[in-house]
Order: sequence, then structure tokens, then C-alpha cells
Amino acid sequence: MGIAIKDLPVFDAADFLEDEQDIRAFLETVLEDGSPEEIVEALGIVARARGMQEIAQRSGVTREALYKALRPGAKPRFETILRVLQALDLRLSVVPTHEPATSSP
Repeated sequence: MGIAIKDLPVFDAADFLEDEQDIRAFLETVLEDGSPEEIVEALGIVARARGMQEIAQRSGVTREALYKALRPGAKPRFETILRVLQALDLRLSVVPTHEPATSSP
């Protein structure tokens, strides 16, 4: 008789984001290669790791609305994404995807 799937613990990535360096590395990886849906889900994971109630208060979004906006499959407004990033003390930045070609002398 084996172990039933229902007996296995549920994996939650938020449990493994222990400090700001972990959070930054996690979000950078998802932003680099992730789809919009994966990015929203990653923000939800980070918000849970930091404390959803605190992020809700700092972003000016109710806790319930924040859970709804950051759940898998949600399509939050860009304003909400920016408010969450600000509440997480993060910001978006623009970097080139490749170095510009240099001309030879």
C-alpha cells in the first residue's frame, strides 16, 4: 500500500522565500521568462511570503481584492500591479535585452 497524493504536503513557493534576496531572484527569474499569468501568480506568491494583510494595507487594496487580483488566472489592472510592487518596495525597470551592435573603426 503506497502513499496517497492527498497525504502529501501541499507545495507553496511562498514558504521558501525567506529574505529579500530570495524574493528578488524569484521575481527576476519569472519576469525574464514568464508569461503574464505567471508574473501575476509570482506576485501573489511574494505577497503571501511577505504577508498579504501588510501588502494589502500598504497598497491600498483590500485583502480580499488582493487575493482575487493575484490568484492564478486573474487579469489584474496594471495599476494594481504597480501598487503591489510599490507595497513590496520594488519597482519595474527597463534594461536592454541585448547589447547594441558597435561599429568597427
